[in-house]
Amino acid sequence: MISVLATGGTIASRRTAPGAAVRVGLAGRHLVEQAGLAADVRVKDVLCKHSFALTLSDLLTLAASVLAELSSSAVRGVVVTHGTDTMEETAYLLDLLLPADATVVLTGAQRHAGEPDGDGPRNLADAVRVAASGEGLGAVVVMAGQIHAARQVRKAHTLAPTGFISADCGPVGAVDDRGVRVWSRPIRPGGFHLAELSAGLARVDIATLYLGADATQLKASSAAGARGIVLEALGAGNPTPQVLDAVTKLEADGIPVVVTSRCGSGPVVPIYGAGGGADLARAGATFAGRLGTAQARLLLAASLAAEADPDAAVGRFRSIAE
Repeated sequence: MISVLATGGTIASRRTAPGAAVRVGLAGRHLVEQAGLAADVRVKDVLCKHSFALTLSDLLTLAASVLAELSSSAVRGVVVTHGTDTMEETAYLLDLLLPADATVVLTGAQRHAGEPDGDGPRNLADAVRVAASGEGLGAVVVMAGQIHAARQVRKAHTLAPTGFISADCGPVGAVDDRGVRVWSRPIRPGGFHLAELSAGLARVDIATLYLGADATQLKASSAAGARGIVLEALGAGNPTPQVLDAVTKLEADGIPVVVTSRCGSGPVVPIYGAGGGADLARAGATFAGRLGTAQARLLLAASLAAEADPDAAVGRFRSIAE
C-alpha cells in the first residue's frame, strides 16, 4: 500500500470563477481519483495550504505524519502532494529525518487543477510508481518524469512543468508508464531523529549578497533573535567588506554563519584573500560545499535545535553537508 499525504499547493488548486485568483482547497481523495489511483492508495489530508504559506512548525507536523505512515508494515512508501514554491525545503528536511531504507516522494504541479493541460495527475501517478519501487531513495522530488534527490533539487523556473533541476549532477532517475529507472543513488550522510527537534527548529535567516551590500540585513537578523545565518555570498563564497566585518562579530558572539553561493551551482570554496572567501573562513564562517541555500538553512536550523552548543551544532552541520 502507498500512502498519499496531501498538503495543498497548486496541484490542489483551481479558480473559483473565470478571472479569479487560484485558490487551494481540493482534498487528497480528489487528487488520487483524478490520477486514476483511488484503488491503489490510502489518502490523508495533513495540511491544505499553498507552500509559500507553510511554516517550520508545519514541516515538523508533516514529518511526524510521514514517519507514522512509514511505521506501518502495510505501507511500502509515502507520497506527499505539495506546493512547488518550497518543495525543495520540505524534501530536504524529510530526508534528514527518514530511516535509511525509506522512500518518500514529493510531487505537485506547476499548472493548477482547472487547466486543461494540468500536470498534477501525471506527476502524482509517477510519484506513486516511484514510492512503490522499493528503491530506498530517501526523500525525492518527482516532477515531469524526473526523479530528483532532496539534497540537490531546485525549483529553477517559476511556471514551466519542467521547472525542477538537480544542481551540478542532474536527476537520479526517471519514471513513466513503463517503470522506474534509477541510475545513481542519492547521497545521504546521516541526519536527525524527530525527537531531537521536539522544541522546534531554530531560527536561521538567509542574507543574500549583491554588489555594494552592507551589513544591515545581518544586524537585523541578529537583533531579531536568529541563532544562525546562511550567507548567500558572491561567486565561490565572497563577501563585501562590510559583511566580512559583520560576520567576524557574529561568529565572536556565537551565531554561526554558513556560506553558500548565489550562483545556484558549483561549490563554495575559500579561495580569495583581500577581503574574499579566505578571510571569511578565517573569521570562522562555515562553507557549505555544494549544498544549496535553502537546504543549508534547514540543516543549520536542525543542527542548532539538536545541539545546545553552537560549536557542536556546526560540527553536526559539517558532518552532513560535506
